[in-house]
Amino acid sequence: MFYGAMKLSIGGSLKLAFRPWVEGLENVPAEGPAILASNHLSFSDSFFLPAVLDRKITFIAKQEYFTSPGVKGKLTAAFFKGVGQLPVDRSGARGAGEAAIKSGIEVLERGELFGIYPEGTRSPDGRLYRGKPGGLARVALATGAPVIPVAMIDTEKIQPPGKVVPKLMRPGIRIGKPLDFSRYHGMDGDRFILRSVTDEVMYEIMKLSGQEYVDIYATAAKRQIAEAARKQAEEEKEAEKAAKAAGLEPQKKHFWTRGGE
Repeated sequence: MFYGAMKLSIGGSLKLAFRPWVEGLENVPAEGPAILASNHLSFSDSFFLPAVLDRKITFIAKQEYFTSPGVKGKLTAAFFKGVGQLPVDRSGARGAGEAAIKSGIEVLERGELFGIYPEGTRSPDGRLYRGKPGGLARVALATGAPVIPVAMIDTEKIQPPGKVVPKLMRPGIRIGKPLDFSRYHGMDGDRFILRSVTDEVMYEIMKLSGQEYVDIYATAAKRQIAEAARKQAEEEKEAEKAAKAAGLEPQKKHFWTRGGE
């Protein structure tokens, strides 16, 4: 009941304000379990996709959203529960993965839709990154549920990092045909099979989204970006120190001139 109310209020508002376009809704079954595996461009992905579906879809979310103290914390927890999010403790990598798998299996055993982002985190630059095989593939092989590839399009442009006010524009959602992995039943302990299943799903997402594919994990890409930014900041700081020691003063960023000149 709460999910329906939240979907009507939040989902209805999103559809009215942003008018998302959708292709392939007929590929989502009217009943029965299914896994919707999507690329991940924005925090809003978990709201736009449920908004356009007739059925409830459950995603997993970090436990901190549900355990923050105070009135704000309680409201946040109620909100995430209301939009179909399940808390997962991510404090330990292995424990987090097992918790996510268990949650996904439970949702599917109830005959519901389970949503998952195979990349494991949001794309840092709009490209599609390598899928993690531990979650998606294991849940699919353990339950036999079909995997439906989903491409979120332009959601990252609505509220880029650092922007408070979202930009009113039309995001898109493409939903592909269900993928059947029953041929691998009972092989969820084979890491090569898990990688094969994951790569097949990511390939379908790439075709739907049109994104450039990068064969590294998004978490590794984020570390590389953070390290590059750190090094650049250090180099700029050292350059500033050297310039000041030489009696130069900043005129514009990256340009220096002698005082008074």
